Amino acid sequence: MKLIYQNMLSFLVVILTTLGIILYTVTSTSTTWEYNRTYRDLEGYAGNLEKIALTTDSNGKIHNITDDNINMVEQVLSDRDVQFAIFDSSNNQVYPTMPGQIKTHLKAKYWNKLKQGKTVRNIQRNIGEDGNPNLSSNNNVNHVYVLTPWFHQGKLVAAVWAGSDVSQLQTNIGEINNRLYIALLISLLAAIILSFLLSRYQVNRINRLRSATRRVANNDFSVHIDSKNRDELDDLAEDFNTMVKSLEASDTEIKRQEQRRKEFMANASHEMRTPLTTINGLLEGLAYDAIPEESKGQSIELMRNETNRLIRLVNENLDYEKIRTNQITLAKRVFDANAPLRDIVSQLQKKAEESNDTLKLETPETELSTFADYDRFTQIMFNIIQNSIQFTNNGDIVVRGYRDEDKHASLFKIQDTGIGMSDDQVKNIWDRYYKADPSRKNRKYGESGLGLSIVHQLVENHGGEIKVGSKLGVGSTFMVYLYDEGYEKKNQK
Repeated sequence: MKLIYQNMLSFLVVILTTLGIILYTVTSTSTTWEYNRTYRDLEGYAGNLEKIALTTDSNGKIHNITDDNINMVEQVLSDRDVQFAIFDSSNNQVYPTMPGQIKTHLKAKYWNKLKQGKTVRNIQRNIGEDGNPNLSSNNNVNHVYVLTPWFHQGKLVAAVWAGSDVSQLQTNIGEINNRLYIALLISLLAAIILSFLLSRYQVNRINRLRSATRRVANNDFSVHIDSKNRDELDDLAEDFNTMVKSLEASDTEIKRQEQRRKEFMANASHEMRTPLTTINGLLEGLAYDAIPEESKGQSIELMRNETNRLIRLVNENLDYEKIRTNQITLAKRVFDANAPLRDIVSQLQKKAEESNDTLKLETPETELSTFADYDRFTQIMFNIIQNSIQFTNNGDIVVRGYRDEDKHASLFKIQDTGIGMSDDQVKNIWDRYYKADPSRKNRKYGESGLGLSIVHQLVENHGGEIKVGSKLGVGSTFMVYLYDEGYEKKNQK
């Protein structure tokens, strides 16, 4: 079943149930009200008749009650079809009198109630039976009646029966019920129309989400659903918009990673193809004696260098994968970073001189306390400093190390005056095989493009931070924060 019809059916069940309860309540209430109003009117007529009959005599004798007087009162109340009967203190019907008619008495249970001063309300359905008054009108007419006692000085002196044709009462009730049924029919029609409109409105909102979902399924992430924050469907629309943004970001990242994968495959193939081509060419030369005897030693040395280059490339890949997947164990401890920094600068000094660079180390004369894995710290610093040498010619490279007590960390800053990087290059330098300057990919040092990827992953594994600031033609600055034990990056504000 379509959702619109399900909603309509739900609305109609609720509305019909509510209308049924209201109809039953109103009809029963109106019926009771009509009967009570008739009873009150009859009691009022009986009370007025009592005043006429008893107030003129201090002995409690009935006066001014004759057939003619009763007929006159009944004629006055003819529009209500009201009739009266009077019973004396002995429970004998005295008015109206009908010659030759056996005297009628009220039922004992009614008479006992009257003696107690109670008023009896009832519906007379069988006229002429024992306990019901004999009336001059058609005895086949049912009546709504009341029996009221007349007391004088605490004694029951008479009782009056006042009744009205029940058909008139039923006519009034029928008119009320007819109007209610008409109102029910109109309400039902209005409910059907309104339930259809409301259901269609809700279904249209859902269809809008379905349409947007199909667009997203077709890789259209520009879709946006307006939301007014009114109900759960609007909340769903907000969640949908958030999901679309997330999917769009994921799609963008997937495309970027796919592009990086292609670049990675191309770079890895290039990095391996170059030494393999060199080795293959030299082996062919040796095999066919194409290389002079005096150059064979140099050729063998070149092959050894290229083979070491391949081994280094493979090891760096394996090392990166182990670091990335947390397969290495960090033996972190507190040590003085001055010693490894001096060793690194000493090792790279010759490389810096080959590029006409000045390599300086600035650290405190006192102990530079650092909490890290000693070997991995050396690897981090070595790769960053080597990267700065790679992209700096005729410039300065300054390595600084000091304590940042506010952050409970050791801060290492490597600043160079090299070629620098653009903002886009800065965003990508941590990617595997990425090279900010592709023209330098065949340089002797840092040729694999894995160094900074390994550095970034190692710093992350230490719970530290690495930041880079750079400007094209000005230089770059790398900052490494290695936090003290218990003060990792996740705990920093």
